[in-house]
Amino acid sequence: MPSVAKIQRRNARRYYIRGVAFGDGRRPVGQSLKDAQELAGLPPGRWLGRGLCALGLTEGGQVSERQLELLFGEGRHPDADRIERGLLDDGVDAATARRLTVLGQPIEEIEARKQTPLLGMDFTFRPQASLVVLWALGDATVRRVIQRAHERAVATALRWLEDEVAETRWASGRGRAKTPALVVAAFWHIDNRDGLPLPHEHCLIFNRVRRLGANGEPVWGALDTYRPYQNVVAAGTLYTLAMTTEVCETLGLATVPREVTPGLRPVMEIAGVPEDLINWSASRRQRIEDALEVLTDQYVKDHGHLPGERGRHQLGWWAAQETRPAKKKPKPLAQLLAWWRASAILRFGQQLIDGLLDRCRSAGAAIRARVDPTVDVALAAVDVAAVVFTVREKFAWRHILAEARRHLLETLRGREFTRGLDDYITHRALLRTPAATRSPSPAGKRRRRTG
Repeated sequence: MPSVAKIQRRNARRYYIRGVAFGDGRRPVGQSLKDAQELAGLPPGRWLGRGLCALGLTEGGQVSERQLELLFGEGRHPDADRIERGLLDDGVDAATARRLTVLGQPIEEIEARKQTPLLGMDFTFRPQASLVVLWALGDATVRRVIQRAHERAVATALRWLEDEVAETRWASGRGRAKTPALVVAAFWHIDNRDGLPLPHEHCLIFNRVRRLGANGEPVWGALDTYRPYQNVVAAGTLYTLAMTTEVCETLGLATVPREVTPGLRPVMEIAGVPEDLINWSASRRQRIEDALEVLTDQYVKDHGHLPGERGRHQLGWWAAQETRPAKKKPKPLAQLLAWWRASAILRFGQQLIDGLLDRCRSAGAAIRARVDPTVDVALAAVDVAAVVFTVREKFAWRHILAEARRHLLETLRGREFTRGLDDYITHRALLRTPAATRSPSPAGKRRRRTG
């Protein structure tokens, strides 16, 4: 599941503009982001989302430091400096020129009401631990396959958020409208703060979207951020399903279930990657799990029951904060790849590391030979409904959809599936669930049609 964090004015520059945009490392004071990225061998950020056309930006284009400051630090157009200069040249006064570059309500007005403006959300997507191992220890071809699959999976998840989730609200929520056009700045990271492999991407979603106003003219308003938070699990399962399927189909691999947390659903990892190698690349994950166990025990003592899905997510966030090392100086990918390979060979032997992909392909071939690529939709709907009905007293469309995507990954083991099958299974599963157990969707107490 992707992690989600708030982007607010107090952390926008210090954490996101100076940190996340620079590989989560320490950037020297006075050094530009572009120069620092080039010296460290880090790729620049890239623009994503359908909302870019309204800003005159191109999807896949590079994100500059000033654009990041204007958008996520001030809530203004990424090219506000150029626009403002043009307006001043045309005789517009300075105050009006600046106001015309603001997207939506100025954050100064929100702060004047003693409120904290939310400038965006940070959706961070990362692959499973076994894919991290293959990416770090595989050859250039394997890394390209995993990188391409990741980029396509992120694009798929963002498109789904735009099509099915994104809404704007105004007049204290009394007005609502679909807004299938987000503005996203994405930053690719290659390691964690321990220097071990952890490819992941921060997708900074701007908390402003465009809609048609009462006069028919486009206006910028706030994104209903409650809905993306609600649907983070469904977005995460879509990312995992899309990425894992593409990697398995391209490289001839398959997945197997791996228990990470006792009592919770298993994680579908790549067959053939040894448990010891997964643990080698996930040293910080083990520290987080140890801290999470302590926090969970305290939660049970305080509340008398285990935390629910949202509670586990919050406890996981606190565990990650408690075990977080200090920032480091980023290193070029080539240097890290050499260090990771040497470290793994020293610990596990060259034969295992050199033959890792062949080992995974052999295990994958055996699994793929016995997996039926045809999905029994009726049976899948029964299984999905039974699981959700068992683990949740109240559930909504998004819970069924997330479980349908998990079911496809667990059943097909990385085999390709027909596009839209997750929606169809969700539709069939909803028909089998009692209406009294379904939570109404927040937007006007209505449920979105699926299938």
